[in-house]
Amino acid sequence: MKLAISQSNYIPWRGYFDLIASVDRFVLYDTVQFTKNDWRNRNLIKTQAGPQWLSIPVGANIHRTIQDVELPQTPWRSKHWKSLVAAYAKAPFFAEVAAWLEPIYTQNADTRLSEFNARLIHAVCKYLGITTDIVFDDGSHRQQDRVLKLIEMCQRHGADTYVSAPAGRNYISAETFEAHGVHLEWFDYPAYPSYAQLHGPFVGQVSVLDALFHCGAHPEVFLHPQVALV
Repeated sequence: MKLAISQSNYIPWRGYFDLIASVDRFVLYDTVQFTKNDWRNRNLIKTQAGPQWLSIPVGANIHRTIQDVELPQTPWRSKHWKSLVAAYAKAPFFAEVAAWLEPIYTQNADTRLSEFNARLIHAVCKYLGITTDIVFDDGSHRQQDRVLKLIEMCQRHGADTYVSAPAGRNYISAETFEAHGVHLEWFDYPAYPSYAQLHGPFVGQVSVLDALFHCGAHPEVFLHPQVALV
């Protein structure tokens, strides 16, 4: 079984879903420290004025885990949805995507950032036909070393292969994984294709929602060509 591990992100970019689709199980590793000004609670959309941040106002306190970050009781959900409508209402697949996306912003009662991120991630995967099992890390680690923790998580989930995003090259060695009976594979994000986009020249480094609104559920825009969906 192939396993990948990552923190939950707010409306992540399309490469995040490519990684999810490449494995059998994806672990949302939200038992680690929250980092401010990061992808956990914000992402970019493309507007008529250019790329714009959508940030969930959860504060800058880093003395808490991601799973402990509470969502504020402010109208940020409706503001974010209005921003999405303003940016993408004229996109070809806006109505189709909005049918399942709008209720997530306007009707659910999630109280924590992890829950809200996971709900969006699950919804995007369902729309794209990605059937990977997505679970939360339970935080029950015996190991303290960051690499040994990953290996421990692989073993707990019965994974014989760990698929790491490119950033892992800075601290992960294949030898350490192999010594513990886990094969290490590197995931390299391809040059994803551009697509017809509103608001001027193409901008690729934005939330997956941009591609969904413009392209619908077309996996060739989101995924490595060797990834087969069911």
